[in-house]
Amino acid sequence: MKTTTIASLMIAVAALATGCHKAEQNNANGMGPAQSAGKALDDTAANAKVEAKQAADQAAVAADRAGDKIQNATEHAADKAQQAGAEVRQETHEAAQNVKEGAAKATDATGKAVERAGEKMQQAAH
Repeated sequence: MKTTTIASLMIAVAALATGCHKAEQNNANGMGPAQSAGKALDDTAANAKVEAKQAADQAAVAADRAGDKIQNATEHAADKAQQAGAEVRQETHEAAQNVKEGAAKATDATGKAVERAGEKMQQAAH
């Protein structure tokens, strides 16, 4: 009987050493080590999926904000370009008016000079 007891004890020690034993008492689900490891992997994958979705959502929100900022900047630049165009048109109009006035003054001065020359010619002829 002693041989049977020693052999049984050795088999039990070998089973414990290799991990082939019943579920741990503190595990509420009654899972073995392989099942616990599988559950841990599943939980890690699920957490990674949730975190990846959150990161993707945050990236989408950031991209939307960046798009809005670009659109606002583009609209602002277009407004500034339109204002600059209006200013150029106004300044061009004013410059054209100045040229017209200058040309009119030059024409008047030339006309007066021709008139004086004509008067002098008439006086010289008499």
